[in-house]
Formats: sequence, C-alpha cells, structure tokens
Amino acid sequence: MFRPLCDTQRRFKILLRFGTTSLSVAILLIQTTNGFAADHDSNLVHRWVYLAANMQGEGEPAHALAILRRAKAAGYNGVLMADYKFNVLDRVVDRYFKNMAEFRKTADELDMEIIPAVAGFGYSNGILAHNPNLAEEIPVKQQPLRVVNGKAIVNSELQTPIPGGDFEIAKGDSAVGWDYQDGPGTLSFIDSGEKHSGKASIRFENLSTIEPKNGLGRLIRKVKGKAWRQYHASVWIKTAGFERSNEVRVMAISPDGRTLSHSHVGVKPTQDWTQHHAVFNSLGSDDFTFYCGVWGGTTGRIWFDDVKLEEVAFVNLIRRDDCPLVVTGDNAQQFEEGKDFARLVDPRMGNVPWEGEYEVFHEPPSLTLLPGGKITEGSKLKVSYFHTATIYEGQVAAALNHPAVFKIVEEQIRGVNKLLAPKSYMLSHDEIRIANWGAAARGDQRSPGQALADNMRQTIKLTRSITPNARLCTWNDMFDPHHNAVDGPYYLVNGSWKGSWEGLDPSITILNWNHGNADQSLAFFEKLGCPQILAGYYDGDPKAIIPWLQKAKDVKTLRGVMYTTWANKYDDLEAFAKAAWGN
Repeated sequence: MFRPLCDTQRRFKILLRFGTTSLSVAILLIQTTNGFAADHDSNLVHRWVYLAANMQGEGEPAHALAILRRAKAAGYNGVLMADYKFNVLDRVVDRYFKNMAEFRKTADELDMEIIPAVAGFGYSNGILAHNPNLAEEIPVKQQPLRVVNGKAIVNSELQTPIPGGDFEIAKGDSAVGWDYQDGPGTLSFIDSGEKHSGKASIRFENLSTIEPKNGLGRLIRKVKGKAWRQYHASVWIKTAGFERSNEVRVMAISPDGRTLSHSHVGVKPTQDWTQHHAVFNSLGSDDFTFYCGVWGGTTGRIWFDDVKLEEVAFVNLIRRDDCPLVVTGDNAQQFEEGKDFARLVDPRMGNVPWEGEYEVFHEPPSLTLLPGGKITEGSKLKVSYFHTATIYEGQVAAALNHPAVFKIVEEQIRGVNKLLAPKSYMLSHDEIRIANWGAAARGDQRSPGQALADNMRQTIKLTRSITPNARLCTWNDMFDPHHNAVDGPYYLVNGSWKGSWEGLDPSITILNWNHGNADQSLAFFEKLGCPQILAGYYDGDPKAIIPWLQKAKDVKTLRGVMYTTWANKYDDLEAFAKAAWGN
C-alpha cells in the first residue's frame, strides 16, 4: 500500500551521486535518510495521526475531514481521535451525529481506521462532567472552626502569614517581611510609582541580563502552619511585555521537597492589575515554604502587590459516601448534618464555567447552623472533609476505582461503540497527578501502583465486555518505570506508581512517548510483550522521529508511529511521514 523509502530507482540515484568509491557513504545515507525507513517500513503497520476535534463546533468537521484526506495522501492509515463529546454523547445535538456519520463514512472510503479516545483517567473532566464529586480527593483533618453569627468560620492556627505582602515597609529595595528576595536593587525594586494599593509594590526586571542562567525573580518566606489544612494564596500582578509570563508561580513546598500546588497562575505578557490564586493542602507537614515569583524570566517587567495567605475550608469540597464530612465539638460530640447544620455542598465545584470544569479558587460555602440544633453561637468545632485540587490548566483526575466512575466509563464506551463501531480503542490513562490520599485514609492498603493496575484490569475487562475483539491501546507513561511510574514521589500522589504495569497484558498496544528514555522504555514494553507505537512530533522538528526509530530498529514489538500534535498543528503532517517512512 505504501511506497518504500529506498526503492531501486532511489538507491541507484544515491550511488550515482556519490560514485562507487563512496559506496560506504551512500549506504550510510540510504540507511539514515528519513528515519531508517528502509529497515522499519515493514514494521510500521500503524501510521496514525492524532486528531483533537470538536465535531459539534463550527468549522471543526470540515477541518477534521481535510486532515483525514491529507493524512491518507501522505501514507497514514489511522486517526486517533480525541473528541470531548465522546464523554457526553447524551448531551450533544443532532448536528454532532450527522457530522460524525460523515467523518466515519469518509474514513471508511479512505480505508482510514478511527481509534477513539475513551476512559480519561488523569485528564478526567469528561468523566467528571457527569458527577464532579467523583474526583480524586485530599483530606483535611480536624480543622478548627468557631461559630460566629450562625456560621462556622475557620479558626485559623496560621501563625505567620505574609506580613510583608503589601510591600509598604522596605529597606531600600529590600522588602521587609520576607526571608529571601532575588536581586534587591539589581533585578527587584520597591516601586512607589506603580502599585495596586497602598504606597508601593515590588517590580522585577532585567532577569535575562542579571540572572541569565535561571531567570529567577522570587520572594520566599517560611510559614508555620498545620498539617492537613487547606490554604489559599492570592496576589495582584501587573505585567508589561513580560515574555515568560507562563513561568510565574505562586506555590508552597513542604520540608521534604514536595511541591504542594501545581496550578498555573495564568498571567498574561501584558496585563493591568489582576488578582491570581493558588490553593493547596499542607498534607502531613506543619511547616512549608511559600514562593511567589518567576522562574525562567527573560525580558519585560512584572509587579507584585498585596500578597496574602490564609487558611480556608471547603474549597472544591467533595461530597460522596466514601468521603464523609465529620463535624465534632470540643468534647468529641459528633454533630449531624441536616439536624445540627444545613446540608453543606460547594455548588461551584466542578461546574464553572461548565460541568466537569474546576476553578483553582472561588468563595467557598459556609457551614450554617440550623434552628434547634445542638451547635450554639460561639461553639468551637473541628471538621474533617475531603476536597480535590486542580493541576496546571484545570486538570482534575477521577477516582481510580470508584464503581460509579466505571459506570460512567461503561456508558461512554457503549455510546462510542454505537457511534463508530471501532476496531481499536485508546484507553486514555495519562499523567494521573492526584491519587491515593482518600483511599489510604479509609484504610485501603493498596499502593497507587497497585490501585492503577486494578483500574486498568477493570477498564480492559469492561471494554472487552462491550467489544471483545477490539484492539486496546494506552499511553506508556503511567505504566513505565522509566517515565511516570517511578518508584518515588510524583506530583500529589500518595505513594509510588511502581507496579502499575502489572495491570497490562501483552495484547495492550502502548503508545510510547518516552523519547527521553527511549532505550529503557522500548526494552521494558518489549519484555512485557506489548506492541508499541511511537508517539512522536509534539509540534517541533518532524525529523526528530529519525533518531527514535534508529533506537527502535531492533525492537521486535514495534508496530508503528503517530504524528502527535498538542497544538493542533498539522503543517508538518507530510514532513513527518517522509521522515518516518519516506512517503
């Protein structure tokens, strides 16, 4: 079906160009040109393109069809399709089904396989759109509250917030109240001419010249807090031509080096004064180090003002049977929801701006007393509960092994099977960054790796019960000890992902994107007997697939490659095909 890279005519052209005296050079060029395709062409059975699409959106169907036709012409034979609507087929309009019918018909005519992405464990917004309370949870334990005007408010034990957060007191260009400040007087300056409030702010500039190696412009303070509490940090920020605005962070780090907050702050290169937020759980540490600033800064200017840190309660509060809310008094008396206090829910949790989406921070709900209840004005309470947290751009993970999650996934797969009748499915287990806090608190003895292995076994069983003969695929990273399944800490995961790969079987095709540790990763999945497809490109040099294919030249389980774009960039679709198999 596909034209081999090094056909006879091309071989002769190379030999004629270099002459017989340069035979070794010619052979080397034949081997290395376009990604060792001469060696690999017969192994690249699957030549896929990754397509993130919204087939209900205006103009999207036409774009998707154009990509499909271009891919076929370039020698691709499959499209891994990631459409959020696969998760919510019960909510789409008739136009969507018409568009998908046309896409499927065209794919069949072109002999292009459609591989739908389902079971979004890690990036779980599509699952959580059906029930936001099924997110992975983190516990708050015995948080003190006190009753004021019929509501229980946080009785904070935060001893050292941010006294220098308004930058009103300074010694020259050094802000008073911080333990450390990068470059006072050289790259950081107290600025009385530009401020959000009060008399001054702090400005960072000249990062590329004063701090060219790391571009650091930070404010740091050690904080005496309490373990298992929820904290909210806020800061007002202004920028002017600040090119590395995506590297601005507000975060906390525990004494053991674990980063407690991973949400992107969302600063723009040029913006007027805007408030930004971070929320984190202190986990098992009473103390933490608070950071506000920029890493990797280059050109432009950035101002910070009114930095605040507070203990909060009930932000993104999880309410489900295995995540109890427990309210007690000083004498350990337990109070009853619905009798002593009103039903407590966070209505914005997982619902803003739409179902399945979570905000970093919003004003949390309050625990409100009910008339005739046992809680009285002025009472001191303690509350334990569970909440979820966002990672980077609003990523939230679904609970790994909750039966209700699998019911949702089952309905999604049944819907996609009816829609497309695919021969293959992509099980989208990827970058699961929160796990095992609630399970451990409930006495579950499984490690995260064991829990993920059980999850994958269940997902495989469920999918095969619907479509027994379908090929099942998944990303490598969460099952790869040379990638994210490391024997050590990973984001906000309680324990190690080690052993997660035990949930795989040799029939599972691995879409391997571990080019950084290619040798070890390829060998690992080859030993498991899993077919492998190299997920390359990532919106860079399409020829980067060449050295990866060279490393995979002796891998017996190599089955293909995929043009993988995270930026919906298809400019290099043909160039990647030429590099990979010489079309």
